[in-house]
Amino acid sequence: MSVLSRRNRTQILRAELDKLVTLPLTWLTLMGAFILNLLLAAAFTSVGLQGAAGTQSILNIGLATMGYLQAGFIILGIQAACSEYTDGQIRTTLITIPWRGLQLSTKYLALAIITIPAAFIITASGVLYSFIRMRDTAVGFEIGIMIKALAGATGYLTLTALLSAAMGALLRRTTPALVVLLGYYFVISPLTRDFLTRFKNYFPDTAGYYMYMMPSPDEINALTPMQGTGISILWTIIFITIAIVFYRRRDA
Repeated sequence: MSVLSRRNRTQILRAELDKLVTLPLTWLTLMGAFILNLLLAAAFTSVGLQGAAGTQSILNIGLATMGYLQAGFIILGIQAACSEYTDGQIRTTLITIPWRGLQLSTKYLALAIITIPAAFIITASGVLYSFIRMRDTAVGFEIGIMIKALAGATGYLTLTALLSAAMGALLRRTTPALVVLLGYYFVISPLTRDFLTRFKNYFPDTAGYYMYMMPSPDEINALTPMQGTGISILWTIIFITIAIVFYRRRDA
């Protein structure tokens, strides 16, 4: 029975991976995020070269695109969750895989398997571009610090995609999910940070910032990378848990 159970899980994972891999919007979103990241990295690097580049970190300039890059992974997560509702494929999925909690959990695992390497390649490309352009003028960085920053950026984008997928599963429609998440990340959160100074570090996007960026020495109440990671993971787990609970109780 345990062998059969593992076989079933493997088959479900393969099915979820196949659905994501064969979804054209998956690759269009990732390619768009890659191109956008390079364009923004070029823009930030040019500004750095024109300014006081000697006092700026290559790593900070290379990762300055993260605030915009996260939009691509929000879209990726929402598409992964909502695409089956758009074309009605969800009914076939639920008939084929009646274990709803397992099926949705496996979808998130499949999304993470695709997102992790993609996020690493995209973020590393921005840092590499900045390094090539600014290696003779800007402040450099240690390899160990760079690896930690890239790992943190990869983790943040992966958690953002998973949280977005959970929101997509809750709302089951692409447009409302995009409005809610893009509205939060790009409008609500930036506007409320000045008013909620005591709590802003516990927001998922602000906590995620500390996963890959070192705070300035004069910053008060800054989080460590581990604290930022823990808070971001907690937010993601909460949303995934709520999504699974609702998913199991709803009709298709």
